[in-house]
Amino acid sequence: MPTAGKATLTQFLIEERRKAPSATGELNALITDVSLACKAISCKVAFGALGGVLGSAATQNVQGEDQKTLDVMSNQIFLRANEWGGHVAGMVSEELENVYTLPAQYPRGKYLLLFDPLDGSSNIDVNVAVGSIFSVLRAPTPGQDATAEDFLQPGATQVCAGYAIYGPSTMLVLTLGSGTHAFTLEPMLGEWVLSHPNLQVPAKTREFAINASNSRFWEPAVKRYVDECLAGQPGPRGSDFNMRWIASLVAETHRILMRGGVFLYPRDTKDPGKPGRLRLLYEANPISFLIEQAGGGASTGRTRLMEVQPDSLHQRIGFVFGSKEEVARIEGYHHEEPPDTFASPLFGKRGLFSQPE
Repeated sequence: MPTAGKATLTQFLIEERRKAPSATGELNALITDVSLACKAISCKVAFGALGGVLGSAATQNVQGEDQKTLDVMSNQIFLRANEWGGHVAGMVSEELENVYTLPAQYPRGKYLLLFDPLDGSSNIDVNVAVGSIFSVLRAPTPGQDATAEDFLQPGATQVCAGYAIYGPSTMLVLTLGSGTHAFTLEPMLGEWVLSHPNLQVPAKTREFAINASNSRFWEPAVKRYVDECLAGQPGPRGSDFNMRWIASLVAETHRILMRGGVFLYPRDTKDPGKPGRLRLLYEANPISFLIEQAGGGASTGRTRLMEVQPDSLHQRIGFVFGSKEEVARIEGYHHEEPPDTFASPLFGKRGLFSQPE
């Protein structure tokens, strides 16, 4: 066989559909359209400076963030690839303020598509791995234009989620609610090939990822957790930990799915008006679905993330995910009384990363 006996994405989706005799095939077709968009974006990313796609687009998205040229281009690719097929009733994107209403000539379907077309785009100019994240929900009113309220569903209602990572190889990681599976793009055939079936996040880890530059804004529970990890073998955890930070959610997730770890982008006091940094609908919910289906945990830091009821399209939230035991420990620290911050040798008021008062 041209794929050395490994299933292609198309074969995998057909096998999954056979397990549900009542399935119509519309979800499979939608995933195929999404995967085509990811192939197109992968090509744009691969050309880099040679394709004239680097640098700023001189525009801002709805969150007031500067858009890269590839942010805008990737958003258009997602819209064009998925608007025509009759599988979606509407789409929302991190790059658009409102719901994208399909052109009048295209039929409305029974699914909703939510996506971050190019996660980690700040890394594009330095050639670090970036990706695309997507989530699929059922439309409350199939066949009709979707409203903003239609998308405000808890993550537990997702029927599909995934991401593509554009790194040394391009990969598509997907869940339909029966495990998390990774496909590698075979460049000669142009086919997604199932390379990592049934990924599992180890329950234990000695690796964590957090942006330490925000340490002065962390809540006591996060300070305590990081402090204990950095204390190493002589400390209360009795083991040495490694710390990582890529500033690309897709790349962080991929590392954890492949070898374990825990990721923290917690709620902090840097901007009291925002209960977190990552977007609930486009980032946290789909990543949570993938991680839970791989045996890991995903939390706000206090409770299961996929149980959160969204209240707006661009809602932000604190996010902790990865190895189950570490996620549970962080939740436990939040539920306990805050420790005395003066006792913290690294992140306390008189710690290594702060100045004495």
